[in-house]
Amino acid sequence: MSQALARRNAGRPPVWFMRQAGRYHRHYQALRAQHEFMDLCKRPELAAAVTLGPVEEFGFDAAILFSDLLFPLEAMGMGLRYAPGPQLDWHLHSMADLSRLCGGAERAPHMIFQAEAIQLLRTRMPAGSCLIGFVGGPFTLYAYAVAGSHEDFLRGAHDGLDNGLYAGFNERLCALLAANMALQAQAGADCVAIFDTAAGALSPEHFAQYVGPPLAAVMREFRARCPDTPVIYYSRDTGPAHWAALRAIDFQCLGIDWRHDLVEVLGDEGRRWSVQGNIDPQWLLLPARELEARLRGCFERLLEQPATLRAGWVCGLGHGVLQSTPEDNVRLALRVQREMFA
Repeated sequence: MSQALARRNAGRPPVWFMRQAGRYHRHYQALRAQHEFMDLCKRPELAAAVTLGPVEEFGFDAAILFSDLLFPLEAMGMGLRYAPGPQLDWHLHSMADLSRLCGGAERAPHMIFQAEAIQLLRTRMPAGSCLIGFVGGPFTLYAYAVAGSHEDFLRGAHDGLDNGLYAGFNERLCALLAANMALQAQAGADCVAIFDTAAGALSPEHFAQYVGPPLAAVMREFRARCPDTPVIYYSRDTGPAHWAALRAIDFQCLGIDWRHDLVEVLGDEGRRWSVQGNIDPQWLLLPARELEARLRGCFERLLEQPATLRAGWVCGLGHGVLQSTPEDNVRLALRVQREMFA
């Protein structure tokens, strides 16, 4: 994985899936039947067990910490519970609400349970496996802080982006996010992913205006603490016009969704970033024979390209594993990938 993130991989491309530890997996279901979701996230032993499940069963090359991207909002004083989905105690509606928010790097210890889970995982990971930490992107966290979900936020009028509310939120958030990323890296995460799932609903111009500056601020703070830890940035529904705003920001890997031609993205962006993606998660719902045919067609096209083109490719999905995905299809996808790129 480290070689692929550095765009120097000469062997089989590493593979991991977003949400590979989750509701489709019987290992997760068994743990969830015995424990509340918050306990699975906040009790390091349980978080480590959920994280390791798909690596041990399916043979993924990387494990991504099982947690939730909303814990920074809890650390800022917004409360958090799951019933069953995430619910904050209150939402950010006015400038007066900013006074209720805590912020800054000193709030990061409220998420020390993530670092403790990573420390446990570091002692249990299979040799050669990569351990990925993660946080939510500033824009996505703002959407949740305002509306409780990014879907509800994006259905509204984006109130607050220009009246100081968004800027005030980021003044409190960015140092906290950077410190949280650093805690994960210092605990043993090989790289950290930033998931910004709401950001792709913005036009390229608004993406540059609202997503780029706080992301750059987070990365400057993080680099001051962890100058060498690779960072993956993923935002669904974005494309080259959006990515132009990211080119001066110091991250190493661009996650892309399934709507893009992978060969074209590797050719156009692969000199700047490694690229993670981008199998359509819906493919994993297909009958096994059709899934295998589609995967082989995709991989054959990559194998027709010069090996240098895929030196920075991290094989994965264009978003997360869907809840109804059959485990056998996950197993099949990894088997075909290992066979074809051996």
